[in-house]
Amino acid sequence: MIEARGLSKNYGTLKALDNLSLTIGPGEVFGFIGPNGAGKSTTMKILSCLLRPDAGRASVCGLDVRTRGDDVRRVLGYMPDFLGVYDDLTVDEYLQFFAAAFAIDRRRRRATIDGVLELTDLVEKKHSPVDGLSRGMQQRLGIARVLIHDPKVLLLDEPSSGLDPRARIEMRELLIELGKMGKCLMISSHILSELAEMCTCIGIIERGRLLYSGSIKEAYARVRGGERVTVRLEPGGAAAAQVAEALAGDARITRASVADQSLTIDLAPGNHGHHFLFEMLCAAGARIDAFTPEEVKLEEAFLRLTTGAVQ
Repeated sequence: MIEARGLSKNYGTLKALDNLSLTIGPGEVFGFIGPNGAGKSTTMKILSCLLRPDAGRASVCGLDVRTRGDDVRRVLGYMPDFLGVYDDLTVDEYLQFFAAAFAIDRRRRRATIDGVLELTDLVEKKHSPVDGLSRGMQQRLGIARVLIHDPKVLLLDEPSSGLDPRARIEMRELLIELGKMGKCLMISSHILSELAEMCTCIGIIERGRLLYSGSIKEAYARVRGGERVTVRLEPGGAAAAQVAEALAGDARITRASVADQSLTIDLAPGNHGHHFLFEMLCAAGARIDAFTPEEVKLEEAFLRLTTGAVQ
């Protein structure tokens, strides 16, 4: 649905994008991560035909963004980080305007607008002035506006920016629902915990260069190598040091460290099942109080895969 090959863009002496290549398939929710000035917005503007790259090629649904701009806009919805509002327009009038701009037939315009209002939970705000909406409601209206022509691809630049906790949760649930509908989403955000919950894949960009693109699990594996399990032992069974010694030498385990009556066990890459661990722990005489598989946080993966450099 989205393909970029060797994209580069300069602003004078500043290299905003440096030979960026990525591919996003249908139904994927792609989290675009990087510090301010890394090149996220520049990439989205090129894909939405608002900027021309200095080098490289990009396409949306197989349509070249350089030569098929009008066709790209029919299959793509782009939401910038701040919604441009029009004074004295209500929510309904605002959407009527964009429905007309996308040449949606008058006979189905009403049903289309009512549909996006319901999807974005804005039905009760239908007759409210746009410039009087809260930040969260304006972000919802931005989503409604980009959905008005039923695009296959959505580019969302900081959709949760400036939202309070409740509004962020509601926005996250809305984006998850859009992904379930089969839309291809590219979302830039600094709220990494939210991206980890809703994205199927991520891209990490720094100083215009794409450092990583792939699944979140692959990013975690690159950072740690394998899964980690913490086991807390009950008194009365074998001591933690004795259990750790029994685990040593198994090829599926890279390390078993002891702290008081707890074990931290690192599994070798490619070993994701935990049943064999239960069997080995019981055989060693352990009495298990808690067995907790740990996950790498997206924040940890981001910090390990980047250097902290900014433009």
